[in-house]
Amino acid sequence: MLILVLGKGKTGTLVAEIAAERGHTVRAVDETENAQGAALTAEKLAAVDVVIDFTAPAAAVANITAVLTAGGRIVVGTTGWYEHLDALKALATEHKGALLYGTNFSIGVQKLFQMTAELAALDGYSFSIEETHHVTKRDAPSGTAITLKQIIVEKHPGAEIEITSHRIADAKGEHVVRATNEVDELEVRHNATSRRGFALGAVRAAEWVAQKQGSWEFREIFPQL
Repeated sequence: MLILVLGKGKTGTLVAEIAAERGHTVRAVDETENAQGAALTAEKLAAVDVVIDFTAPAAAVANITAVLTAGGRIVVGTTGWYEHLDALKALATEHKGALLYGTNFSIGVQKLFQMTAELAALDGYSFSIEETHHVTKRDAPSGTAITLKQIIVEKHPGAEIEITSHRIADAKGEHVVRATNEVDELEVRHNATSRRGFALGAVRAAEWVAQKQGSWEFREIFPQL
């Protein structure tokens, strides 16, 4: 399978390495090589099985649009662009492409989402979220923290859920969900000690979506991996 990785940052570079380890042919481009979508023309995408995007919110929308318009398949690990999600899903349908997106591709974080749903089933508690990432992360709160909040609000519509964000050195990513009341406190936590978990999940997502058409959030399909 030929995978095109957009982004040569820390996670994008690791995605390319893991994809190669798993036997795939890999091309990787950075923002300068993909200026104005130069790497995403229909001609250049013709031989590509799946594109994986780990860029920035502003770049991601243009990248997704180009890939889907060409009828391609894209896995998006970039967050901060979801206000365009409905339009991009429609584009995938129109051009028979595939969009697989997620706020976090770590399998461990997917388990955190499940545990948070169980925690949120409790009544009589107030909930809060704390997240910590590296200083170069461009969005705050993190997409993962926003997903955690959405999970809680699904159980408690209208609840005020405070999210506290920290940006520290080269932190890989930590998320803590707390439930508190007057008698006790419960906490679920995920701390990434390596970016490899995110990168491996993205490559496995690309393998899953390679022959498909449609739109999915990673939470929907990860049990199939």
